[in-house]
Amino acid sequence: MSHGPLSTTGHPLQRAGAWAVAVLAGRERPEQVTAQDLDGVVRSVLTDVTHCAVAAKTDAAYDWWKVLFALYPNSKPTHAGRPRDKALLREALEPMFAPDGNARAPLPCVFCGTSSSVLWAKSMLPLFDTSKALNSLPPGVRGWPVCRGCRVAMWVLPYGAWVTAGSATVLSCDNPSAEYEFAVRNVTRARRIAQTGFSALGAGARPELVALRALRAADGELSATTLWSFKNDNQEPWLRVTRTRRAVPRFLAAVDGNRVLRRGWRLLELALTQRDGQGRVSADGAGEAARLVFEAEDGRSRSLLSQIHRLLWDTGRWTGGDRAALTRLALRYEKEVHGMEPDLNGVATLIADWIEHGSGSPRGRLAEYRNAGLSGYQLGQLLYQAAFRLKLNGRKAATDPEAWRPFIEKRSRAWEHRMLLGAEVLRILGERGIEVAEPPQDPQERERVEELLNQPVLAADDEYYFGGA
Repeated sequence: MSHGPLSTTGHPLQRAGAWAVAVLAGRERPEQVTAQDLDGVVRSVLTDVTHCAVAAKTDAAYDWWKVLFALYPNSKPTHAGRPRDKALLREALEPMFAPDGNARAPLPCVFCGTSSSVLWAKSMLPLFDTSKALNSLPPGVRGWPVCRGCRVAMWVLPYGAWVTAGSATVLSCDNPSAEYEFAVRNVTRARRIAQTGFSALGAGARPELVALRALRAADGELSATTLWSFKNDNQEPWLRVTRTRRAVPRFLAAVDGNRVLRRGWRLLELALTQRDGQGRVSADGAGEAARLVFEAEDGRSRSLLSQIHRLLWDTGRWTGGDRAALTRLALRYEKEVHGMEPDLNGVATLIADWIEHGSGSPRGRLAEYRNAGLSGYQLGQLLYQAAFRLKLNGRKAATDPEAWRPFIEKRSRAWEHRMLLGAEVLRILGERGIEVAEPPQDPQERERVEELLNQPVLAADDEYYFGGA
């Protein structure tokens, strides 16, 4: 337990605020912050708060007031009846962060356990009840005890978070250096917002990108990371939690150190970049790629493997080298992050041989594989037919049952193996120079192929594709 005025706790909002206090005070860790440091941070924060609280709606500084309103909607500086005079507002706010008095029976701080005589209610603390919830405090109790260090941390929170005009995102990580780096980057960004507003920032960036860059400070060390995104609205507050797996820093280090993997990652970023009608970036590909390594707590998130799978099936988009780089990226992610290194070659070769030498057009057979490839049952049927067709045509067919098993069994994360198999099949076809872009000349065959291409993928196997079962 720290003997200083500030410490980090397990509460993600307090923890993010404590790191922000340390950064603003020029300290490497929250436990190094002194009482004098707290005084200086409070003066700086109050200057920003009072400036934005009296700013006109057309001023850039008003954007920081929007940030505060999203986190503390019923507090003194965001209330509709707040003073419009800086001096009066500052005088009203200073007692919020004053040292604890000498109470006869101090209570332990709700965050860190330090003795405190100051009680704060939900208007001062993000996500502590809403107007739609019954008060969770016992009858006759005016608030939660919060020590001075934690009071300051909970109001310096926006500086250490990735903020928008309506929400905030904080990070917690097994590695303290990543938490420090995340706070450093966000403090710089917050200072810019407070001075020049959101218009001075680049469009389309995401907190996941800031988190991944902070994780690189972990130097490949195993460490899980969680992003807590929330809005502390009066009516509809929400909280969304996303996580990375512990091996993600090791995967990032591998990408940094390998030319082909770096190329694959850059191709992914470029493919995910979106532009509006005027050619301006509306979704930053670097941020969208970073988002893919964070898994939502409710399971509703895209995965890096599923995104690469979709991109690779745009068969006319990539050169052979680009396809190989994206495939290597997917395989390395599966190996480093999930600890799986499936043997793809035998089954992928069987399918590629069938696409090249089976009956009908290669384009039609590739379309058949596309529609069957993510369903264990349908893929098993296709492998069965492909093996017999090649055998009947007098060709050697790889039919090792053990090699088939990881792709056709119904088990957790089998969909990832099937996606990686698809990437390997396309890579082999590219190496062989097999072109499938041209539609078949036979009208009946062309109609059959187009029907296959228009069928929805995953129709029969969604639960396995999304990681269920």
